[in-house]
Amino acid sequence: MSPLRLKLDTVDFSDEQFYHLCQNNRELKFERTAKRELIIMSPVGGESGNREADLIIDLGIWNRQTGLGYTFSSSTIFKLPNGADLSPDAAWIQRERWQGLTPEQRRKFPPIAPDFVIELRSATDDLEMLRSKMQEYMNAGVQLGWLINPQQQQVEIYRQKQDVEVRILPTQLSGEDVLPGFSLSLSCY
Repeated sequence: MSPLRLKLDTVDFSDEQFYHLCQNNRELKFERTAKRELIIMSPVGGESGNREADLIIDLGIWNRQTGLGYTFSSSTIFKLPNGADLSPDAAWIQRERWQGLTPEQRRKFPPIAPDFVIELRSATDDLEMLRSKMQEYMNAGVQLGWLINPQQQQVEIYRQKQDVEVRILPTQLSGEDVLPGFSLSLSCY
C-alpha cells in the first residue's frame, strides 16, 4: 500500500497532538513534512523488514565497538529544525549531541537531526518521495545519508554540500568522517 498524504497546513495540529496520534495508533507509521503534510504508512513486509534489521544490526555493532554515539531504529521519529517529524529506517547520532538533549527531549520525539541516516526503499515506496525525504534530512543538517534502492540495484549517497553520488550494487559503502571505520558491503538484493 502506498503512503497516504494528508495536507494539514490549515489545521492547527500541535506537536503534542502529533505525538499522541502516534502513541495511540502504534500499528501505523506517521511522519510530518516541513510543509505540514501528514504521511501515513503501513508496516513493511518480511523482505524489507529483514533488510532493515540487518542494516540496524551492522550499524549497532559498529557503534558498540566504538562507543561514539547512539543507533536508532525506524520506530524513532526525529523532530527536525525545519518542523518536519521524520523516521529514517536507521539513524545514528554522535554521543555528545545526544547527551546535550534533556531527558524529556530524549523520551519523546528528539528535537535533533541525526548525523547519519539510512532509507531502504520497499516495494511500495515512491522513489521521488524518498529522494525528497533525503533532501529534507540534508537541509536539516544530516551529514551523511544512504538511500538504498533494491528495485533498481543502486544506492544514492547524500553528503552535505555535494551532489548525490549513485552507485550500482554490489558496492562497498564507507561511513567516511561521520562514522569512522564503519563500512557496509551491499550485495545485489
